[in-house]
Amino acid sequence: MTHPPLTIADSNSDLCDIIAQCIAATPQQRIAFAEFMELALYHPQHGYYSTRRTGIQRDFFTSPHLGKDFGELLAEQFAQMWQILDRPHPFTLVEMGAGQGLLVQDIVRYLHRHHFECFAALNYFIIEKSAALIAEQQQRLQPLTRSWSHLYWRTWEEIPEDSIIGCCFSNELVDALPVHQIAIDAGQLQEVYVTVAADAGKAGSRFEEVIAAPSTPKLVEYFDLIDLPFPSDRYADGYRSEVNLAALDWLETVSNRLQRGYVLTIDYGYPAHRYYSPTRSEGTLQCYYQHHHHSDPYVAIGQQDITAHVDFTALERQGERLGLQTIGFTQQGLFLMALGLSDRIAALSTPEPDQSLQDILQRRETLHALADPMGLGNFGVLVQAKQLSEPEQQQTLKGFNIPPLF
Repeated sequence: MTHPPLTIADSNSDLCDIIAQCIAATPQQRIAFAEFMELALYHPQHGYYSTRRTGIQRDFFTSPHLGKDFGELLAEQFAQMWQILDRPHPFTLVEMGAGQGLLVQDIVRYLHRHHFECFAALNYFIIEKSAALIAEQQQRLQPLTRSWSHLYWRTWEEIPEDSIIGCCFSNELVDALPVHQIAIDAGQLQEVYVTVAADAGKAGSRFEEVIAAPSTPKLVEYFDLIDLPFPSDRYADGYRSEVNLAALDWLETVSNRLQRGYVLTIDYGYPAHRYYSPTRSEGTLQCYYQHHHHSDPYVAIGQQDITAHVDFTALERQGERLGLQTIGFTQQGLFLMALGLSDRIAALSTPEPDQSLQDILQRRETLHALADPMGLGNFGVLVQAKQLSEPEQQQTLKGFNIPPLF
């Protein structure tokens, strides 16, 4: 069933008024697209992540929505990281952007059952920007916090620099950070801005785009970072894409807090040469509403998710500047298979006596979805590390110990 076309009328009107006021307050009557996206997603009262909350699953689903396997397999990797780091106490996991709080219980309970010494050393921090999501997480996790006192909600400001020994990890966080939109116009790098539409009083319109000079030299510097000549003769006028400066700032914050250990980033995206391919001339920006996706961020404002793919090359290069070593980059499907997903699939051939055929088929479908190369399995998994000794660097992480295909 197709969804009726969305319009500005489907937007949060209060949020639209706030955005219009922000535009009116600027000297040139415009804001960078990154600021528009920040307001649309993260405004404290009216942004998407403040108002949708439990409705988010109606718009999209992530790996944790498919059950406990994703979290349990990540727990296997965390347990090995703890071993490689010489079993520190405390061993801190920092989940950045925990969403609805689905991963925490799966990870903690699995470590309690299967890696108790690691569990006994564990502190678990959640970093979450949305107050509404924090409230949902705390409600969902009440049974866990009543029985286990090592789960904390923190802001980055509350975590001292160089204090974390462990792993900072995120799943589908970076794709939701506000991006600058760029365009090629007359052979020059330009930026996309948002202004109030001239016919804003008419139904169906409120905001429109204007193209002008970049708001910050960091947009030019970004392409030096990823070593990509841009613009060049390869890119025709009208070419558009995104630059995620917020991701670079985010990684700097993470690196500053990490004393020793790992950064694990799972998301959908590409290396820079694929991200900025001349054939991908309209960028990667996507909007999600009730499991339908489209590319118009100016409808259903505050009611739909807005995302852009991740440039993993930028994360690697920024990490190198910050003292983070790239340990590996692979696909989620291969990463989870190496951590034991293949064993879980194989175990279905000898089901438990009380398992029905329907249960077996449903579980098989769920496990395959995590590794589906046309879906979640094609997500990128980037692991970076800080202050590992030479012997520690030489130990292959389980997730990169890819099993043979034959």
